[in-house]
Amino acid sequence: MDIFDLRNEYKKGSLNREDLNENPFAQFKKWFDEALSCKLEEPNAMDLATVNENGEPNIRTVLLKSWDEKGFVFFTNYTSAKANDISKNPNAALHFLWLGLERQLKILGTAEKISSFESLKYFLSRPSSSRLGAWVSRQSSVITSRSILEMKFEEMKNKFKDGKIPLPDFWGGFRVKPKVFEFWQGRPSRLHDRFRYTLESDSKWVIERLAP
Repeated sequence: MDIFDLRNEYKKGSLNREDLNENPFAQFKKWFDEALSCKLEEPNAMDLATVNENGEPNIRTVLLKSWDEKGFVFFTNYTSAKANDISKNPNAALHFLWLGLERQLKILGTAEKISSFESLKYFLSRPSSSRLGAWVSRQSSVITSRSILEMKFEEMKNKFKDGKIPLPDFWGGFRVKPKVFEFWQGRPSRLHDRFRYTLESDSKWVIERLAP
């Protein structure tokens, strides 16, 4: 099949101004709950875009682990490429793609580290294998083989065999504080519905329809 012929008509929903909550966080909750109820695979998966000190963009998929009106939280190694980018340039973008609902959501904002207490609370909720994994991987660094990771994992299992696995000082969460939300609903004939929320003050959001 020619790639030119790969296309679908989006007919599963619509989005009108009167449907929107004035609060973008409430609108996010509505869409996220619908993604959960439809049992979409990894509904909390989101692409995270960052820019390094040379202005070069990078993107990867992370998992949303908590959110409130302060922002959207994910966890990582603080020596990773994404963390290094954020330390130099806090501007970041998030992107959710819920293909099963023919929807996507873009969030623009700034990222900052969360408190050690918040990171510890989440860390302790993880399975022990995931807690050990945080100690094993110096994320984004070059390694020569997978066996190095496996050997380090066994080393950490032995080191923390009493079951008490502490929070690494190089691991924790970031919170992306939104300035812009853009909700996108697929429609037939590529006449999609797009609405942008822009933060004008601490609590006032301006809502605008965008051309598809």
